[in-house]
Amino acid sequence: MSTVMEILDNLTGPAALFEPEKDGQVRCLACANRCLIKPGGRGVCQVRFNRGGTLMAPRGYVAGAQVDPIEKKPFNHFLPGSSALTFGMLGCDFHCSFCQNWLSSQVLRDERATRSVGRIEQVQPEQLVDYAVRSGAQIIASSYNEPLITTEWAVEIFTLAVKAGLKCVYISNGNATPHALEMLQPCLSGYKIDLKSMQEKNYRELGGRLQNVLDTIQKAYDLGFWVEVVTLVIPRYNDSNEELWEAARFLSSVSADIPWHVTAFHPDYRMQDRPPTSVETLTRAAEIGQEAGLHYVYAGNLPGRVKSLEDTYCPACNTRLVARFGYTIREYQITAQGTCPQCGARLPGVWTDRPETVNIGGGGYPRRVI
Repeated sequence: MSTVMEILDNLTGPAALFEPEKDGQVRCLACANRCLIKPGGRGVCQVRFNRGGTLMAPRGYVAGAQVDPIEKKPFNHFLPGSSALTFGMLGCDFHCSFCQNWLSSQVLRDERATRSVGRIEQVQPEQLVDYAVRSGAQIIASSYNEPLITTEWAVEIFTLAVKAGLKCVYISNGNATPHALEMLQPCLSGYKIDLKSMQEKNYRELGGRLQNVLDTIQKAYDLGFWVEVVTLVIPRYNDSNEELWEAARFLSSVSADIPWHVTAFHPDYRMQDRPPTSVETLTRAAEIGQEAGLHYVYAGNLPGRVKSLEDTYCPACNTRLVARFGYTIREYQITAQGTCPQCGARLPGVWTDRPETVNIGGGGYPRRVI
């Protein structure tokens, strides 16, 4: 019987994001770890490997694909009410103890996750784009595991998706390189980035560095991607006022218009010793974001319990423009020009030019397509 690694190694192709080094080694440029990989060796993600001086990268399969509401990513300023054909592969460059997608991300580090291999479906880019179009999706998203380590595959899919009139987004830990972001630029419209902590020691434990993620947020914004940032607020990990203020001030320094989602933690994977995040803690985090000057702060994962913190308001006249309950849109007032109908202020984001088509009161739940 083939091992998990053997199965995944057979579903690869030559990578573009690398540089050759001496003695047949390669420098991977997919994520900010920039692994130097000798022949026969692997990067920290375990799914990118050196075969005779050529870096190989995953392609030709998905380990999950379904139609999700875009609010699930979460994106609140990117075609609200629309559907995203969302696909994922296997593997990650991080090893977060609180990962909520660990069955996909940790398959080569944790034997308990090996059953995820049974979800693998071989597929071609044309098929995924066809699934998206036939399902009525307006967006294709790479998510579930870390998409940066499979960027070449995503670009194959996204290039066809853009030609078919679809928007493309990444759901990422933000541990990117400029090389990966620039490769994505022609076909990527939205980039959701996790800002997991403002403590370097926390990022070291996850397998990364804080500055790399901060640099990615700035670079993605500078490249013109629509950026939204998520912080999973974990009790006794990153929920101090000091740390929340630090995160909010940094985001505000990039742009006060970046939406910041502070979301509720629930015990998962290897972090079972913390309680779920309370409404009070999420509200406090959101208020800190607002006081730091951010115009759009949202509290997530507690639908119906955080009052107005699920909704979008005009920063000029405070008119409620989008009302939400979880992933469902209850009210939508943004004009076809992306403005407030009351005062004419322009709202930052990616909005439909056909507001009458926004799905009100429906959707909000995933639909599997493969």
